[in-house]
Amino acid sequence: MCDPSLNFVVVIPARYASTRFPAKALADIAGKPMIQRVYEQVTKSKAREIIVATDDERIASVVKGFGGAYCLTSKAHNSGTDRVQEVAEIIGFSEEQIIVNVQGDEPLIPPDAINQVARELIANDAQIATLAEVITEVTDFRNPNVVKVVLDEDGYALYFSRAPIPFLRTDEEVQAKLPKNDMAHALKHRGIYAYTVSLLDKFTTLGESGPEKIEKLEQLRALGHGINIYVGISKLSIPQGVDTEQDLNRVVKVIENKV
Repeated sequence: MCDPSLNFVVVIPARYASTRFPAKALADIAGKPMIQRVYEQVTKSKAREIIVATDDERIASVVKGFGGAYCLTSKAHNSGTDRVQEVAEIIGFSEEQIIVNVQGDEPLIPPDAINQVARELIANDAQIATLAEVITEVTDFRNPNVVKVVLDEDGYALYFSRAPIPFLRTDEEVQAKLPKNDMAHALKHRGIYAYTVSLLDKFTTLGESGPEKIEKLEQLRALGHGINIYVGISKLSIPQGVDTEQDLNRVVKVIENKV
């Protein structure tokens, strides 16, 4: 069914010089570069436009080769959000335009998750919207690479952390709480965001917050400056993105098994 109110564009930030996995945007996944895999997943969403934001001609050339749209951005950006903001400025999107930021290392991102985060922004009149999933594994709860989020009673983020939050005092409590589909308990954040261009412009002018510097989590800048973040509970499981070669091997196996 057509949804005329769901008017959003997707920008996919993809840089070449990734610290942990250089050139991962071009890593081969069952015969296609990762950035193409991400782009193709996004084309299955309701996005009216898709743009890859990159600082490197090699990535731009690959995107052009498979028929995608791209925008070359500065190499000086500290984050993907800054890169997305530059794209919005270059193209001249209106202040009200909704942008969904899909990371360039998410080749298994479900298209419906992209649609959902855009809907969450609109339905909840939020400044930023994102998604989370219920944690069911103790290893995820304790893993600093799995970002946790605690919500208020209305579904807005109180805090994001690499630490296991909310704190559970005993292993028995951890085991008892994790499987419950309850927003009051443990949730893992999924790094997909929706916001308007006007919010994006504001966010990129703000200085880093203290907790952001400690946790290395950019979303804490928003909370530190009084910007609300609505967190929808994802209707679908969102596979982990690619940060390492081990992650890449996992994704390759998943895609090869689908073929």
